[in-house]
Amino acid sequence: MKLDKIEPKFIDKGNPRIGLITLGSDFRIEKDFNNVIYGKDIDLFVNRIHCYNPLTNETLAKMAEDITEVTKDILPDEKLDCVAYGCTSGTVAAGYESIKEKVNLAKPEAQVTTPITSTIKALKKLNIKKISVFTPYTQSINNSVIDYFKKSGITVNSLHYFDIESDIDIGKVDKDYLFKILSNLNIGDSEALFISCTALPALDLINKLEKKLNKIVLSSNQTLIWEALNMVGNTKTINGYGKIFESN
Repeated sequence: MKLDKIEPKFIDKGNPRIGLITLGSDFRIEKDFNNVIYGKDIDLFVNRIHCYNPLTNETLAKMAEDITEVTKDILPDEKLDCVAYGCTSGTVAAGYESIKEKVNLAKPEAQVTTPITSTIKALKKLNIKKISVFTPYTQSINNSVIDYFKKSGITVNSLHYFDIESDIDIGKVDKDYLFKILSNLNIGDSEALFISCTALPALDLINKLEKKLNKIVLSSNQTLIWEALNMVGNTKTINGYGKIFESN
């Protein structure tokens, strides 16, 4: 048998790399990321973190204890340009700086984005100071989310919510029903509506909601993807997912 050893050729530089940490029970966020970045020279790598139900501020904070190990297993020993932590209320419960520190223990070079911090940045970019908020959460989690906005200088005019305790159940909310509820909200003089939670099927509804409500609409997955793309240098206008993607 003839042996023919051939020298491999390796790429000099690959695409920008986004690492996504998603809850083990999340049905939605990977699909939303892939839909937005489809056809772009960006690589997405995903790992899942254990989610404790029922969702409380305490269980959400406990979940964050595993962030470093989960991050290590996204392309071990390889660099990531950005890590997106895919939990809105989990960021509020654990604190952004704590999450960033845990990510950077595993990937010190990575920029870190979360749904709530990216939403604050989107609101400031759009010069929005008064919002209405929709969540699937229980009232104790809602209180923490509202406090986070207030401490960030954002006025919350109204809160609308489902009162669901399980992340699995949040992921099973019917998209058509969600649109019906959201499109009929009375948000008064709020400048924008924020739809919280990465598990809700909200991203595909945003364009229609902005037209129906005549307001800016932001969602957890939308702003998380928006900031992650900005962090890896993709600032081009993207149509179909709300006005924030048209503001770059």
